[in-house]
Amino acid sequence: MQIPPDPPSNIRETTHFSIAGLEINLYIYVHFLLLLEGNDVNRILLWEITGIIFIVFLGSFMHFTYALSGDNPVVGAVSAVNESTWEHLKLSVFPALLFALIESRLLAQRKNFLPAKALGVSLMPIFTVVLFYAYRVFLPDSLFMDILVFVVAVIIGQIASYMVMSSTRDFSRYNIASIALLLLLPVLFVVFTFYSPQMFLFQDPISGGYGIGAG
Repeated sequence: MQIPPDPPSNIRETTHFSIAGLEINLYIYVHFLLLLEGNDVNRILLWEITGIIFIVFLGSFMHFTYALSGDNPVVGAVSAVNESTWEHLKLSVFPALLFALIESRLLAQRKNFLPAKALGVSLMPIFTVVLFYAYRVFLPDSLFMDILVFVVAVIIGQIASYMVMSSTRDFSRYNIASIALLLLLPVLFVVFTFYSPQMFLFQDPISGGYGIGAG
């Protein structure tokens, strides 16, 4: 019987890399499943990491939704309606609130869920403002830096949420205050969209105007 010749070296290399890639993908997939089926701490970590991706992508899209809607005021209530610092804070707050609602279907039984979400959502706009004005002391205005500040602020908020939710300490005594804060934040953003205080934080740097008519 004639023995078939060995395949060319380029085919052997391609096969080798394909198999190696398959092994890596299977390894990642198996560990992903283990995280899903693991203990509560791993499950919380997985959800908070997912939250970072969700908030960053949805928040980035919401920068354009007001214009895409034809300046619909209903859309503007939850989207950035001008280039002011305040309006850009919506890009983390509303996606984070939406993701918290999604998470509540699976993690609300955690005793620290509400304080964790209240802290995480609150820290995102705070760190956005702090980091934004801090970098501009040393660097010129930059779109790259603006995006980086947004992403870092979201990561900080999600890390804080994870730390509180996975903590063995009981923060449930703050549940009522947490609910009040989670309700107050969207109300403030909606109200200030239409009735903006005449302060630098709310001023569109391009038009000099305030609120929904300034963009």
